Amino acid sequence: MNPFSWPFRAQFAFGFLACAGLLGYAIYSQYQLFLDPCPLCIFQRVVFIAMGLVFLLGLLHGPRGWGRKVYGTLVFFTSMIGAGIAGRHIWLQHLPPDQVPACGPGLEYMLQAFPMQKTLSMVFTGSGECAKADWFFWGLSMPSWTLIWYLFLGLGALWAGFRRR
Repeated sequence: MNPFSWPFRAQFAFGFLACAGLLGYAIYSQYQLFLDPCPLCIFQRVVFIAMGLVFLLGLLHGPRGWGRKVYGTLVFFTSMIGAGIAGRHIWLQHLPPDQVPACGPGLEYMLQAFPMQKTLSMVFTGSGECAKADWFFWGLSMPSWTLIWYLFLGLGALWAGFRRR
């Protein structure tokens, strides 16, 4: 069956399950593969959680008409935030070694020691741990794959919300 012809609820169920699966793999990679997430990785997880919740709400609500457009747009804009974070992460990973920022404190410490605005500023400036790529699949790092998933799920949500039925 062509996924482009699935009903709205089926498309949003797929989006929710994809976000849950991606988060499940992130937790698996952290605790079984011992790949500690950097602050940008954690923010990317938060975006997948937000997307998954919007997908779940759209699935459970099953709106008609403009409601579908609202859910599709919400998922799309959330995915674009994630794509921005992933893009920044990929950029840090491709910096020459002499331009990589020094490793900073962990996210938990920053949240406790600094105001939120300062913490966000420090995280998006990046650090050495964010520039390290130690996981690859088909030649792409984990942030590259998250970028692909953000784009795929965001555009898929727009398709689900705006296509004619």
